[in-house]
Amino acid sequence: MADGYGFGAEGDWKTAALVRAMKFMSHGLTGGTSFMEDYTYSFERWRSGTRRAHAGSMSIACRRKAEIHPLSIGGKADPVRLVFTASSGTAMNASVVDLGDRFRLIVNQVNLVSPERPLPKLPPARAVWIPEPNLKVAAMTWILAGGSHHTALSCALNSQHLEDFAEMADLEYLLINRDTTIENFKKELRSNRAYYSSLGRQVNDA
Repeated sequence: MADGYGFGAEGDWKTAALVRAMKFMSHGLTGGTSFMEDYTYSFERWRSGTRRAHAGSMSIACRRKAEIHPLSIGGKADPVRLVFTASSGTAMNASVVDLGDRFRLIVNQVNLVSPERPLPKLPPARAVWIPEPNLKVAAMTWILAGGSHHTALSCALNSQHLEDFAEMADLEYLLINRDTTIENFKKELRSNRAYYSSLGRQVNDA
């Protein structure tokens, strides 16, 4: 990924393509872009958030170390891993899902933070963030939209970059940010469903 290639675990080609596209869009901008995957959540009242990890791109790292950790699967020798944590700051977390008649790009504005304690049992690349507007609303709207646990995280791009990309690539676009409410998000989903159904009928009629 450091060379700009896409990556998608478990054969997730959609996220691999998204990572590649976002890396290309962020060329020359400050900040990096990486593949990420849900691992665990923190429900502390003052700092509810999510911990993400995977074989991420070092472009998002603030510190990196080479460490040996047990693999525990595959009967292989314990590998040397690059272990690093994403830098703090604002970022965009995005997922592409296949709805059958169209693709949907779901984007969540997040705030990357430093881990509040060491993460010895999470020894790959990792990022800790607080999603906007908060974990409860962000998780609910993400699920309603069908968001994947595989995502592309970018510290370089903003929501306008991704909205423009969605328009050029003919993707449905949904943004979850500090202004999002579950009620309004449900209305947007219903409006989008009606719009794309109408669009599909027009194409079929033509």
